[in-house]
Amino acid sequence: MATVTQDIITAKIERSFETLDANHDGYLDWSDYQNLADRYITAYKLGKDDRRARALRTFYQIYWLELLRHAGVDGDRLTKDQYVTASRLAVIDTSRLNVTEGGGHAMFDVIDVDGDNEIGKDEFARFLTDVCRTDAPDAMDAFQKLDTDGDGAISRQEFIRAVREHFLSNDPDAPGSLFFGHI
Repeated sequence: MATVTQDIITAKIERSFETLDANHDGYLDWSDYQNLADRYITAYKLGKDDRRARALRTFYQIYWLELLRHAGVDGDRLTKDQYVTASRLAVIDTSRLNVTEGGGHAMFDVIDVDGDNEIGKDEFARFLTDVCRTDAPDAMDAFQKLDTDGDGAISRQEFIRAVREHFLSNDPDAPGSLFFGHI
């Protein structure tokens, strides 16, 4: 009997859809991405003119427009299936925006509160609590996986690699696959 291989990337993107769909209407629109940016900005008490807040908002706005472009829709909202397709296409099409690099750096710059170019355990815990809104007991396990060199901190390179893996790896045990919880 043949076994069916689960598409881990689709599962991760579907989970993202569920998380982003703030009003649970079954669609994503620009307001859902605005809400995500606002969660970061509020959690980290960034002023509207703070360069990190501007970078995050700009990234999410461009990313949203890329999702719409890749979905090929006439409207300004996406169903889950449209979002999955558009996300997969937007990540591999780096002609206008490199999602994994641009988004990864924008998020990293906000999470790295002390600006030492690495995310410590306290900074990661704050990210999980204040942005991801999770206090699951195993949530901090992701920190150990993301810290691939075991030095007690997530470097910018480790973080960007994890974002890349989140969008591109079908390995359920890859550090990036654990970024928003184990699949």
